[in-house]
Amino acid sequence: MSGNPFYVTTPIYYVNAEPHLGTAYTTIAADALARYRRMTGHDVIFLTGLDEHGQKVAQAAEEHGTSPQEWVDAIAPKFIDAWEMLDISNDDFIRTTEERHKRGVQAFWTKLHDDGWLYKGSYEGWYCVPDETYWAEDQLLEGKCPQCGRDVEFLREENWFFKLSEFAGRLLAFYEEHTGFVQPETRRNEVVSFVQGGLKDLSISRTNFTWGVPLPFDEGHVTYVWIDALLNYITALGYGGDDASRFERFWPADYHFVGKDIIRFHCVIWPAMLMAAGIEPPTSVFAHGFLLTKGEKMSKSKGNVITPASLVERFGVDAYRYYFLRDVAFGQDGSISMEAMVQRYNGDLANDWGNLCSRLFNMTEKYLGGVTPSAPAQDADADETLQALAGFLPEKYEAAMARLDYAGALEAVWDLIKGANRYIEEQAPWNLAKEGDDARLAAVLYTALEAVRIAALFTAPVMPATSAEVWRRIGLGDIAAVTDIAAEAAWGGLPAGSAVTKGDPLYPRIYEDE
Repeated sequence: MSGNPFYVTTPIYYVNAEPHLGTAYTTIAADALARYRRMTGHDVIFLTGLDEHGQKVAQAAEEHGTSPQEWVDAIAPKFIDAWEMLDISNDDFIRTTEERHKRGVQAFWTKLHDDGWLYKGSYEGWYCVPDETYWAEDQLLEGKCPQCGRDVEFLREENWFFKLSEFAGRLLAFYEEHTGFVQPETRRNEVVSFVQGGLKDLSISRTNFTWGVPLPFDEGHVTYVWIDALLNYITALGYGGDDASRFERFWPADYHFVGKDIIRFHCVIWPAMLMAAGIEPPTSVFAHGFLLTKGEKMSKSKGNVITPASLVERFGVDAYRYYFLRDVAFGQDGSISMEAMVQRYNGDLANDWGNLCSRLFNMTEKYLGGVTPSAPAQDADADETLQALAGFLPEKYEAAMARLDYAGALEAVWDLIKGANRYIEEQAPWNLAKEGDDARLAAVLYTALEAVRIAALFTAPVMPATSAEVWRRIGLGDIAAVTDIAAEAAWGGLPAGSAVTKGDPLYPRIYEDE
């Protein structure tokens, strides 16, 4: 085990629907960060998984004539396959029906029960089954759930309650001391305002169904599904199990990535639960925005849902990953469209990156027999200009990734890619070949190849397959094995004598009639 620990998570996705663009967006963002941190020498755990309990799952299983476990077992492979399709490099995949999770949940609530943070009471209110949430009458919108707009039903039941109301002061002090806990800033303001308005004790159990983790101290009560789900972040590390070494090494999490619609669970309830258990809250919860099409959030009822598989089939995996991290500012709502995706594909990937590699590899084959030349003994001014662009890249990229500005990180890479394209145009290797200036020709091609080598390093977290292919075509090893990206990016790392092959276009241009 080497390197500083780094722990990043997605929310665990509810098994009420197949993976969609929103769940894929969160997962790709977490994956790019995890890949980059591995390349900076960190010991990374990247966790994702599935939330499989609750009344909604039990009802769906009953409607399909199967058991809840059989129902979730049938859906889980769809998520696993989707993440494999999108080249997601998660180190762990937790399902809340696993024994390690159940054991940890029961250990957690037993501790809070024994420490006096729970009490038994009755709860009544308007219940939304799809959201598995109680609402007060004054919270309803025209008599329906304020979150999803569906019908609600009035329920009364005996529950166990967590003394959440006692944590308002501690939470506000925590937010003040840890200003980066809720990100971005707009979400932090929202959370602080909510807690300042006062907190009510939280029902943490249900008795009107049985599909959940039983409370060990009260038969007939199962853990409320949202509370069950939050605990996955520590049960996946072994909390409540026999071996706590993984939990002790990787907790607190560096980042929870969540959608902005579940921020109160993660930034109010979750840290309060952890405080009650004597566990440090995560370092940061980053709540990204929604993906919008024509200004509207995607939903099946509006008929504007696009599947990840359909876009991957058309554009490929790396282009898919690139578009969503380059075109959508992480943390804000982002408007997406097929037209914008085609423009990014043709402009950035086909014209800039793909064309640079193709023409450069082709010239290396044509003029140098497909072998990397030696580094020039003396650089021209133009060579130094391109070297300077490459030299600025590691610091600019790290600064952008540290603030989760994926678009800014990619823009820094594209400064180098566009600089390499300008360099080739200005130096005109084809003219040098005609003039017989072999020394300068070799120097120009080496300089451009070295820029490509470095650019591929920094596109790797977002476009891993393409970067690996670029390195393969210039005769280098496994780019995924890099653990010190800044050192690897030092100018002059391209060895002489490596075999260079042109290969097929990395990104064949897409035409409108297609």
